Amino acid sequence: VDYFTIHAGVLREYVQFTEKRWLPKCASGESILAVAMTEPGAGSDLKSLRTSAVDKGDHFVVNGQKTFISNGQLADLIITAVKHDNGTISLVMIEEGMKGFERGRNLDKIGLKAQDTSELYFNDVIVPKTNLIGKQGQGFRYLMQKLAQERLVLAVAAVEATRLVQTITLQYIKERKAFGQKIGSFQNTKFKMAEMATELEMAQVFCDKVVMEHMKGENTTAEASMCKWYATEMQKRHTDECLQFFGGYGYMMEYPIARAYLDARIQTIYAGTTEIMKEIIGRSLGL
Repeated sequence: VDYFTIHAGVLREYVQFTEKRWLPKCASGESILAVAMTEPGAGSDLKSLRTSAVDKGDHFVVNGQKTFISNGQLADLIITAVKHDNGTISLVMIEEGMKGFERGRNLDKIGLKAQDTSELYFNDVIVPKTNLIGKQGQGFRYLMQKLAQERLVLAVAAVEATRLVQTITLQYIKERKAFGQKIGSFQNTKFKMAEMATELEMAQVFCDKVVMEHMKGENTTAEASMCKWYATEMQKRHTDECLQFFGGYGYMMEYPIARAYLDARIQTIYAGTTEIMKEIIGRSLGL
């Protein structure tokens, strides 16, 4: 729920209204949330959104398509990024059962098989203005405020996923033998594991620092981007290195390392690609 909370100081009255209307069921698990930003032709580039919201006085008429939406099949409430005629972006809540709202196929991914990821379609969906989240035209700012938090969440997840991968690999190389000795006793294996353990600890310390700054209310947009790209790229590299120590068994889905390898690949893509993270960091340097 915290992910969707708008700064109370800016939107206190609205948030109080929203808390009574939607948040109780979200907190109890009766309602499932999704965020619909990405479109077939617009991923990290929010300004290229094409899903439109035409102002009709007391409601908006929404038309467009979204893709790669987590919880898309299950969500009861969908926070949807829409664009107005003047080019500004707003966030509106589209609810299950609204006429013209349709769910597409559940996309077949290479990893994260337990998570549904879907296409969504909006065909002349009438959305009351009471479903406007925050102020009209301020959606881009709201998203930018909270994307840093999302990226920190992913960075922390990447650190912990890497730690788990290293743990199961250590267990394996301490038991598995080749050429009459345990795999972990080979110098190459020792050095690789030492390098990965060191990099993991460095990433952990930096992520902890930025999380604490974020919790204090400091602007951590650039630092969160640093955490996100570094930790997720680390997860991808380390999982690949660790899988190598398993040999042919690492290619078998019955081994956790194989599933970890597939799941790690999306980390450098969603919530902003590594390249977008570097672009944000570069801009923060005045470039």
